[in-house]
Amino acid sequence: MAGSGEKEARVRLPQLKLDELLAELQARLDAARGTRDRVHSLLEAVLSVGRELDLEQALRSIVQAAAVLVDAEYAALGVIGTDGRRLSAFHTIGVSEQQIAQIGPYPEGHGILGELIRHPEPLRLPKLSQHPASYGFPPHHPPMNSFLGVPIRVRGKVFGNLYLTEKRGGAEFDEEDESVLSTLAVAAGVAIDNARLYEEARLRERWLRANAEITHSLMSGCDQTAVLRLIAERARDIAGAALAVVAMPMEDTGSLTVELAIGAEAERHQGLVLPVDGSLIGEAFSSAAPVTSGDVSQDDRVSAGPRRFVGLGPAVAVPIGTAEGVRGVVLLVREAGRTAFSSKEIEPLQGFAAQAAVAMELAEHRRDAEEIAVLKDRDRIARDLHDLAIQRLFATGMTLQSAGRFIEHPEAAERVVRAVDDLDETIKIIRSTIFGLRAREGDRGSGLRTRAVRTAGDAVPALGFAPSVRMEGLLDTHVPRDVADQVVAVLSEALTNIARHARADRADVVLESDGRQVRLTVTDNGVGIAAGGRRSGLRNMGERAEQLGGSLTWRAAESGGTHLEWRVPLPQA
Repeated sequence: MAGSGEKEARVRLPQLKLDELLAELQARLDAARGTRDRVHSLLEAVLSVGRELDLEQALRSIVQAAAVLVDAEYAALGVIGTDGRRLSAFHTIGVSEQQIAQIGPYPEGHGILGELIRHPEPLRLPKLSQHPASYGFPPHHPPMNSFLGVPIRVRGKVFGNLYLTEKRGGAEFDEEDESVLSTLAVAAGVAIDNARLYEEARLRERWLRANAEITHSLMSGCDQTAVLRLIAERARDIAGAALAVVAMPMEDTGSLTVELAIGAEAERHQGLVLPVDGSLIGEAFSSAAPVTSGDVSQDDRVSAGPRRFVGLGPAVAVPIGTAEGVRGVVLLVREAGRTAFSSKEIEPLQGFAAQAAVAMELAEHRRDAEEIAVLKDRDRIARDLHDLAIQRLFATGMTLQSAGRFIEHPEAAERVVRAVDDLDETIKIIRSTIFGLRAREGDRGSGLRTRAVRTAGDAVPALGFAPSVRMEGLLDTHVPRDVADQVVAVLSEALTNIARHARADRADVVLESDGRQVRLTVTDNGVGIAAGGRRSGLRNMGERAEQLGGSLTWRAAESGGTHLEWRVPLPQA
């Protein structure tokens, strides 16, 4: 029996060692399999992150991959702002939207989160509250104990940090977790760099398309207001702004006027007159360089008046043009809480505005060339009328006048005299036309001729018909601006009276000057001026004439209506 017991003992001892060896082997196999699976997961995460070209989606993919790789319940990626001290964006996993709303604003990088900003090295803690930089959580924040953080570098510069908390199962983050997360951070840096480069390329492409659109609009003959609106809309859309304002300089005033505003609070800006000195837009105009504001609603450079930047924050004012010549300023404003305009955003915006100014200048040069061609053609026509038509008419009149002395029949002689008078009247009309043809563009835009024609045209809707207009003499040359203003006012008043009271279907306007006086005659075929009727309009026109040393007369017209004559003397050189 003793022999059999010793034999049993000898068999049991080797068997025990073998079980231990097999168990250890199994443990190592499991560890190797776990490492293999984790490496495989890491590779999948790296590939997944690297496929994203949209920056926001890439950041979210990084946070998701980090949480899965280290088995964390909560994960976040904080993007460091341009000042290098605070977080400008925060992406989280594990916290619901309701919890986020209860907690309040995202962290800016104080406490333990700021520790990685100040010291961008991996940080692993078994318990968050034990670190000296930790000072607790805000109300409604979920409890967090274990912590692992690693920086993300892009081209050697810290872009942001990955923050992982609460490893599942109550365990602590270990060295392997730190190693895996650090490896992911390297891949994340490459992915972020690619996404940013792609985003910048797309942004440049959008700016180029916008420039091409504006150039095409200008060269197609669009008016300036439409082009300015297009500039504002494209800049606002591409820059992600809530409000776009375009201000243009006012001649000889030292001020800027807001030509248009689109977006939030736009109606509060339309038509505003802003000083060049001391205003945000004025600073960009005078310096010919972009001017930024972190919060335009609190900026001292915003002129006084009703609040007009409610709910808005970061702003940039960019000159339309270059240092050689600024044509205006475009102001872009983002909603409050949004990121400030960075230099990388301002640079293409500035190029866009400068290119828009070049396109505007080219369009003006093209219009000038077209106008010069028109003026040359008008000069040719005027010369031909003067040298050919008038001379022949004058010669014909002289011939008829000479022939009239030999006509004995009284009626025939009278007809010849009337023909000569008609030729003289025709010559006057042609000379008036020649003066109009030779008027320069600066005179055509603000001269009495153009203003009188425009006033007559403006009265058409009220009259129901177009009045005839005849002008003689050097009206734009002889009549000074202050007198021209009175002439236009009287013409407008006279046509308005016809529309209101005359019940006419015809009106004739004659405006003439011989260099000594200007005379305006307005005749209609209406019911005439009723006896005892209101004459406030006539009184106003008479007072305007008396102020200038002139007079106003009226009488019944041969057509049955009213013949009104307003005349004032002109200053002599």
